[in-house]
Amino acid sequence: MELLQSADFWIGLVKIIWINIILSGDNAVVIALAARSLPPAQQRKAILFGSGAAVVLRIALTVVAAKLLELSYLQILGGVLLLWIGVQLMGDEEEEDGESKEYGSMMSAVRTILIADLVMSLDNVIAVAAAAKGSTTLLIMGLAISIPLVIFGSTLMIKLMDRFPIIIMLGAALIGWVGGETITSDVALKGIVAANPWIHYAAAAAGAALVIGVGKFLSARAHNK
Repeated sequence: MELLQSADFWIGLVKIIWINIILSGDNAVVIALAARSLPPAQQRKAILFGSGAAVVLRIALTVVAAKLLELSYLQILGGVLLLWIGVQLMGDEEEEDGESKEYGSMMSAVRTILIADLVMSLDNVIAVAAAAKGSTTLLIMGLAISIPLVIFGSTLMIKLMDRFPIIIMLGAALIGWVGGETITSDVALKGIVAANPWIHYAAAAAGAALVIGVGKFLSARAHNK
């Protein structure tokens, strides 16, 4: 009870919620892109399962994130994985599927959400952990409260994507941008990027261009078959 009545506790909770609002924008885009081609009922399930599992994953990741970021080549691998996810989401085509196919698609969407969130959250969870100041209760409460925020953001993004298809391309470009940034943030490239800061932005822009270019190529090839 003393913990809940502490001003520091509530200040820390507000900090964590605010950090999650700021840092969850790209995650909401990934969730929306992964779930957009599913039927409405499947979309709600994919968003709910994906968002909930992603938050649980973040809680577990907080314990080891700092150590993982010290490993060479891990973020390069994660960045490449994000580029691949961006290309897949960009090139996704809506198909008329049967019930079993739809179910498989939903599981695929949830898997995509989890993989992307794992890679994109390595840096984010360190900020959340710093705000929690070692309090597991504060950490779990803050992340749990952020679930409805991510769900709302993802649902809103899907509606916007249906109305303005250009947002799909912009969302895929965002994933590519984050992928490029992730690659240049790797420990193995720290010295090179520090000496040449422009590489960070060049890689991010290249990642966005790569996702859009390859995604459009695969989509065009699928249409021509």
